[in-house]
Amino acid sequence: MQRVLVTGAGGFIGHHLVTFLKERGYWVRGVDLKYPEFTEVDADEFELLDLRRRDDALVAARGVDEVYALAADMGGMGFISSNHATILHNNALINLHTIEAARLNGVERYLYSSSACIYPEHLQANADVAPLREEDAYPANPQDAYGWEKLISERLCEYYTEEHGLPTRSVRFHNVYGPYGTYDGGREKAPAALCRKVAEAETGGTVEIWGDGEQTRSFCYVTDCVEGIYRIMQSDHAEPLNLGTDRMITINELAWLVIEVSSKQGLRLEHVEGPQGVRGRNSDNSKLREVLGWEPGISLEDGLVPTYRWIAEQVERRAGREAEVGLLYSA
Repeated sequence: MQRVLVTGAGGFIGHHLVTFLKERGYWVRGVDLKYPEFTEVDADEFELLDLRRRDDALVAARGVDEVYALAADMGGMGFISSNHATILHNNALINLHTIEAARLNGVERYLYSSSACIYPEHLQANADVAPLREEDAYPANPQDAYGWEKLISERLCEYYTEEHGLPTRSVRFHNVYGPYGTYDGGREKAPAALCRKVAEAETGGTVEIWGDGEQTRSFCYVTDCVEGIYRIMQSDHAEPLNLGTDRMITINELAWLVIEVSSKQGLRLEHVEGPQGVRGRNSDNSKLREVLGWEPGISLEDGLVPTYRWIAEQVERRAGREAEVGLLYSA
């Protein structure tokens, strides 16, 4: 039985990946600062460790064959756009310590979770943007600290392969969404935030959209994402690969899709000031199809159904708890 480490296993993609690997017969150690918030732990072993600390990283990587490095201090655009120093500091430490711990522990293969945020800002200045190819990453000009940190860590993986012979893979995520992830508090991403806003809206109410809503993105459902992660890890392709869908829509269109899933009547979009990120972003999946003979296949309409239903259920439960507290205090 192969033994694998998943860092960031208490987070959204990480705990989905743990479940995926367990279902395929792997022994899995999960590591994070916290346990999964919305599900039980599926890992054979789960350790609360701080990978910003070298000693903790060494403990995390002991006795495993492969490492899926998903741990990161991150969130949606509201968090990314206002925490540059924190993101760069924390994630640089996590990535440096984790890959060195993998080397020192004799790990056979290492996968790094990168992001489409590494792509140059000037290639994403228009809503009707050309899909981003892997080779578009250079000359480098990411928008923010999160993108720079991811790009530097991709190079770190390449150098560890060249100098130390550690086989590495880098996966550039494009807007992953699905159930059992953060949906409020400021770290949620656009699909989860919109699902929450729609779930909270009363009939005839409004749903807030940051900016004019004409910024564009593509979105990848989480089960497609973990399938792609696994396939890329098992492949012989050492260069970074996009992992996302190539269907680009506006945030306004995404909001209307969520409203349609909710079956709520009379809702309106209200555009307000807020961080928007780049104007347009889409994934070119040509190389992904060439390398894997596969690409994400779950449509946005199909993926939004379980995502919205789960978030709406959380919103309803929270409202019930708040009502109970209100009754307690009024009594």
